[in-house]
Amino acid sequence: MRKRRQQSTGVTLLVIAIVLIVALYRWATTPAPPTFPLPTAGGDGYLFCFWNVENLFDDRNDKRGQADEEYDNWFSRDSAALQLKLDRLTEAILKLNDGKGPEILGICEVEGVRAADLLREALNKKLTDESLHYRNLLMKEVAVGRHIAPAIITRLPVKGNRTRLLGSQMRILEGHLDADGHDLVVIVSHWTSRLTDETGERRAKYADQIHGEYKAMYLSNPKVDLLVCGDFNDPPDALSVTGHLRAVADAERVRKSTSTEPLLLGLLADKDAKAGFGTLTYQNKWFIYDQICISPGLLDADGWTCLPETVQVVNSLSRPGDKQRRPWRFGGEKEQGERGYSDHLPVTVRLKVQSAKSE
Repeated sequence: MRKRRQQSTGVTLLVIAIVLIVALYRWATTPAPPTFPLPTAGGDGYLFCFWNVENLFDDRNDKRGQADEEYDNWFSRDSAALQLKLDRLTEAILKLNDGKGPEILGICEVEGVRAADLLREALNKKLTDESLHYRNLLMKEVAVGRHIAPAIITRLPVKGNRTRLLGSQMRILEGHLDADGHDLVVIVSHWTSRLTDETGERRAKYADQIHGEYKAMYLSNPKVDLLVCGDFNDPPDALSVTGHLRAVADAERVRKSTSTEPLLLGLLADKDAKAGFGTLTYQNKWFIYDQICISPGLLDADGWTCLPETVQVVNSLSRPGDKQRRPWRFGGEKEQGERGYSDHLPVTVRLKVQSAKSE
């Protein structure tokens, strides 16, 4: 009996040894993933863009449910419609930054990773210079009422293992970018629609969740470089933004933030929706729902730096002849006529980063 046990143990050890040897061999002979140099920033730095891309679904019918059935079914069976959607988005994105597209693109209303990757690939096909290719996609799929989520597409290096969703059943994505050893935290979110949240209670919860995460980062590092963006479904002066997210228009107040109440600078907080800064229209009225907010760390010269004066809304994506320059939506399957881009306009701002890690 003892001899059989010894034989069994010997066989087990031999099998383990063989498995370890095979694993070690594969590890030693597997080529390292390619590395790419950090894209060179122009004199104006890197361009950041946030855009609600309006119902970007992929080419597979994933049985998403009634709320998403129209787009899930339509794009999965009509390849021409999906290609047109990708073409229109790509056309608009690559108009930015002198034809190169933004270095960092935050988007929302994306079905899942596959849909976001189809957009990434479509962009790369139009970029003949491979050094400008978008190599990184950060996303975590989430279904909250609808199966649409935020994502980040970038040509800059990322810390992919730090990508996560914030909160429970909320469309809030946290991603980390790394340039020359400097960490940029980007939070992309899509707050609850006013159609299903008339009181604003759920939008306030989104704001509280984001500010809570920001406060934790600030307590650990007051110089944290954090950019918060998204479709807030509320204007900059709404209580959800000013009282819960603590985003204000006064840069000096933000610079003097304290650990008890760290503030964010709302880059569109003092802008006029009727004077070129509106991001969408509803019943012929302009609203600023798509916003960018930054931490005090992005106002100093250490690590990443934001240039608030460069913030703008890309209001060149309107229907030809529209003097109001309203967003030209792509629309649903049953809509007639030529299709546009999205029912929201993109928002952009310039970022700079030190050429070497600070001592």
